[in-house]
Amino acid sequence: VQLAESGGGSVQAGGSLRLSCEASGLNFNDASIGWFHQAPGKEREGISCISNMDARTYYADSVKGRFTISSDSAKNTVYLDLNSLKPEDTGVYYCALIMCTYYYNKNGVDWWGQGTQVTVSS
Repeated sequence: VQLAESGGGSVQAGGSLRLSCEASGLNFNDASIGWFHQAPGKEREGISCISNMDARTYYADSVKGRFTISSDSAKNTVYLDLNSLKPEDTGVYYCALIMCTYYYNKNGVDWWGQGTQVTVSS
């Protein structure tokens, strides 16, 4: 299994970014892919997840209404659209192979991507 994130960068508060997670080595249509955020000096926490089997999506309260997760099976890619970004959204974003029921728990991850850095300035 390989998960490759891209799309991170530096933006001002209120700006937007689109993160991508390209998956290989797995049956994408059966997989659930989650996104985790690790702020500087803090624990990695689950913020969103999508189940490709039934298209259900999950969001942490901290990102609900601002971030949107989606999936493109033709490209084996999951996206996370980050809108209305805040300085506290700064950190490394990882995609992960995980059952969405446990998307908030990093201990439930079967496979990690390498991460992509997002920096939001005030």
